[in-house]
Parts: sequence; C-alpha cells; structure tokens
Amino acid sequence: MKKYLLLLIAFPLLFGCDTNSTNNNNPYIPNYSFTLDINMSLPAYSSLKFVSNAVYYPSQGARGLYIFNTGSGYVAFDGACPNQALTSCSTMNFKKLDPNDPLKIDKTTIVCPCDNAEYSLFSGQSAGKQYPLKQYRVEVNGEVLRIYN
Repeated sequence: MKKYLLLLIAFPLLFGCDTNSTNNNNPYIPNYSFTLDINMSLPAYSSLKFVSNAVYYPSQGARGLYIFNTGSGYVAFDGACPNQALTSCSTMNFKKLDPNDPLKIDKTTIVCPCDNAEYSLFSGQSAGKQYPLKQYRVEVNGEVLRIYN
C-alpha cells in the first residue's frame, strides 16, 4: 500500500513541472542562438516603456526582431514571415495605415509582404494561418530587456 501511495505522490511531481517554453517549431525559420540586451533608457528604445508600442531591431534572429509592450509584459517576435520560406519578400513590416504617408503606421500589427497576412503583436497570431510568429524569451531587469533564444 505504501508503494502505491508513494507512486501516487511522485507521479504529479515528475510530470507536473512547467518547462516555461513555447513551441517554436517552424520549418521556415531556423533556430538562431542569441542574447540581446535592450536598454529602454536610450532614446531609440524609450517608446517601449508605453503600452502598445513596438520597435524593430534588425540584426538578430532570422529577419530581425519586433519587441512589443503588451501592457502586461514584453514580447519579442522574429521578423520573418512564419508561413513563408526565407526569401527577399519574407521580412515583415509594420502595417501601413496610409499608403501615401510612410509615417502613419500601426505598431500593433505587422504584415508579411509575400502574402499580405497580418499578425497581431499582442498574440503573434494571424487568422487562418498555420504558424504564429516565432516568439523569443524576454526577461525584464529594471530598464533593461534581455531577449534570447
């Protein structure tokens, strides 16, 4: 009886742990290892202190990173179209609100130029698409965001 009780207690302990990872399996986007520290006290990144603001960081990941303040935390997504092979058109852009004015953009949505699919930076999802945006881990330490894979 004691064996069964021990097994009953041990089973949830062994299999109930969270790995704190997201499923990033995407056949179109390679896994690159990197660590990036973003200092939000610098003018280029100070907009990240405010909800619904995003910045694009071009030199990490497969096609750069989109870093976004959701209001409840920060998320970082790869700038590559998750449902397209890496090509000249597979780098995502902020959604343009006015095609005649390049300064009018929606910083909560990014668009894949290959298929015009729109992805929310709040969730990383696009309606009707198989793969969401490739998400990276973000840690907050005061004014510094550490983004890594």
